Amino acid sequence: MYPTTPLKYRPFTDKDFLETEIASWKLSPARALQIKGALYYRGEHDILRRRRTVIGENGVPEEITNLPNNKTVYNLYAKMVTQKANYLLGKPFVLQSGDPAYLSALKTVFDREFMRILKNAGKAALNGGIAWLYPYFDGESRLRFRIFPAYEILPFWKDDDHTEAEAAVRLYQAEIYDGKTPILQEKVELYTKNGVSRFTLENGSLIPELDRSGKPFRRPYAVSTKLKTKRETNQAAYCWNKLPLIPIKNGESEIPLLKKVKSLQDGLNLMLSDFENNMQEDARNTILVLKNYDGTNLGEFRRNLAAYGAVKVRCDRDAQGGVDTLEVNVNPENYKTVIALLKNGIVENAMGFSRSEISAGDRYSNTANQLNIKSMYTDIDLDANDMETELQATFQKLFPFADTYLYLSGKGDFSEAKAEIIFNRDMLINETEAISNCISSLKLLSEETAIAQHPWVTDPQAEKERLSAQKANAPEFRTAPKEQKKGTENDI
Repeated sequence: MYPTTPLKYRPFTDKDFLETEIASWKLSPARALQIKGALYYRGEHDILRRRRTVIGENGVPEEITNLPNNKTVYNLYAKMVTQKANYLLGKPFVLQSGDPAYLSALKTVFDREFMRILKNAGKAALNGGIAWLYPYFDGESRLRFRIFPAYEILPFWKDDDHTEAEAAVRLYQAEIYDGKTPILQEKVELYTKNGVSRFTLENGSLIPELDRSGKPFRRPYAVSTKLKTKRETNQAAYCWNKLPLIPIKNGESEIPLLKKVKSLQDGLNLMLSDFENNMQEDARNTILVLKNYDGTNLGEFRRNLAAYGAVKVRCDRDAQGGVDTLEVNVNPENYKTVIALLKNGIVENAMGFSRSEISAGDRYSNTANQLNIKSMYTDIDLDANDMETELQATFQKLFPFADTYLYLSGKGDFSEAKAEIIFNRDMLINETEAISNCISSLKLLSEETAIAQHPWVTDPQAEKERLSAQKANAPEFRTAPKEQKKGTENDI
C-alpha cells in the first residue's frame, strides 16, 4: 500500500452557503414563474415581444416589419386572480372569541387596513404560489404588516411540509445614485430570530453593509427608547421569539396560478392578434401575382401601389398584363369557436366561474334559484377551501404577534385567550330565498344562528346587541311596573 496524503478542504462558511443558495434560487425556473405571474397580472404578457417572421433565403426565419403585427392582450388571467382573491377575502372577516376584552383588542390590530393588506397578499399568493406577511412597528409604535412577494423571499424551512421558516433571505433591487446617475443595485436582507442583516450583492458575492460604527449592519425588530436624563436616552433592542415572516399560501403545493393557465392565456392572445392581422392584410399588403409588369423593382411596385393605389402593366401581342391576388379566406366563425374554447379553458383550469354560467332559471320568473348559483360556484368554492385552510393556519401564527403587541402596549395579557377567524365568501345569492330560509329556521335554530346566516348581517354580535336594545326599548317588550301594596295602620 502507498501512503496517502489527506486532502485539505476550504471551510464552507455561512457566507458561502448563502451565496450558493441565492445563486441557485435567483435563476431557478420556480422563481422565474413567480416573476412571470406578477408580470401577467399587470398585463405584461409574452405576446408583447412577438415578432413576425418569414422563411429567408437560407431557410432561416427572418423578422419582417412590413406586415401587420398586432399584440393584443386579453387579460383573462388577471380577472381570475382578482375574482378568486375577492371571493374569499373581498368581504370583511369575522373575529370570534370567548373573551370580549380580547375580541375588542384584536379588532384594533386586525382592522380594515389589515383586511385590505390581506386581500392584496391573497393576490400575491395566487400570482406566486406563496406570499409573506412581515409584522413590524411603525413610527407611532403601532403593529403593522407588510407584504413580500414570493420572488423576493428565499425561505429556509424547518420541515419538508413548509410549515415554519427558520430563516429567510430577501433579494430586491434598490435605486442608488452614482453622482447624478441613478443605478439599480441588488440588496440582500437576512432575516433570523436575532434581527435583520443587510448585504450588497455584487457578482454573486455578498458584501456586508456597515453601520455608523463600522460594524456589520444588524437591525433588531423593535427598539425601546427610555429617557435617562434630559440629554441621554437608553435604548433596548428586542426581537421576536419566532421568525417574523408568516407565509400565506394559495394551497399546500404552493403552485402559482399562472402555471395552470399560461399556455391557454398565450393562445388566446395569439388567436386575437392573428385575427386582427388577417383582417388588416388587404390588397396593398398581401400576396400579389404580377403579369407582364412594366418594371423590374418589386419595392417600387409596392411603393406605387401604396402611394397611388395603381400600377402600370404592359400588354402586347404575346402577353396580357395584369395583377391578381392570392386570397386567403378568413372565416371569423373559426376564430370565434377557438377563442370561446380558450376562454372556457382558462376559467376551468383556474377553477373560477363565469357569470354566463348562471342559467335562466325558471322560465316564468326568469331568475336563477340557489341551486343554479351554487353549481356555478362549485370549482371556485373547492379551490377556496384549500386557501382558507392555509389562511386559518396563518392566523394561528399571527395571533402570538398580536398578543405580544397588546401586552407591550398595555392593553392586557391575552396569552391564554383563544380566537378564531370566519371568512365571509363573496357569493352571489338569491337574497329573498336566503331570508325566507332564515325566518323559517327560527323554530329549529337559535336566533343567534339565524342572524349569522342572514345576508344583510356583517357583524352578528353587533346585530344581536342592536336587536336586544331594540327589544328593550319597544313598548310591546316592556314589563309593567309592579303595584305597591297599600299601607295599613300596622305598617309603621
